Amino acid sequence: MALTKFNYNSFDLTTEASKGLAFNSNANGFETSSAGSMTLIKTLTASSSATLSFVDGSSSVVLDNTYPVYLFKFINMHPSGSSVNFKMNLSTDGGSNYNVTKTTTFFYSSHSQDNSEAQVVYDTGRDLAQGTADAHISNEVGNGNDEGLSGKMYLFNPSSTTFVKHFLSEAQTHHSADLSIVNYLAGYANTTSAVDAVKFLFQSGNIDAGTIKLYGIKDS
Repeated sequence: MALTKFNYNSFDLTTEASKGLAFNSNANGFETSSAGSMTLIKTLTASSSATLSFVDGSSSVVLDNTYPVYLFKFINMHPSGSSVNFKMNLSTDGGSNYNVTKTTTFFYSSHSQDNSEAQVVYDTGRDLAQGTADAHISNEVGNGNDEGLSGKMYLFNPSSTTFVKHFLSEAQTHHSADLSIVNYLAGYANTTSAVDAVKFLFQSGNIDAGTIKLYGIKDS
């Protein structure tokens, strides 16, 4: 079978710069294709960082009406301190203040390595009722070399000036007491102002290591 080599300089994609190339069954084998529904906007990597913050219009971050849904992915978030909660908060003034009023609910399911504990708990101590404090995403994360958390959080229509802003997250944690815990946070920012910044942090100490990726999800 003969191999055909392509000279990339021979492809003129100027008029289709916002699209991609896809293979098809035609003689030339190519067609243009639209980008996927999920677009990577920004990646932040912690290195003994107090917080990781995504602010609309800063450092190429987009957090406006470009997308109706935004997705944050947490990858191997590792705290400097042991048994610390991972949290988030929202801002309506470009990150000057993270104190948006929120009502949330929080529950988790846990299972220990030695099989001595298995439970599902609605944690009333980690929810908010019209509170401005940081909202819990995950509880008591361990800081051992093999410990930490990974997960995701959705933020819906943050640029709306008509409706409250809904959010929900799911995080899998290696608890400091050697438990596997899946944590669920859901709630709304009770404001009709546009949310234009989000920060993530551990309740004390730094984010020793880890990556957070922000994606925009377009209309279907």
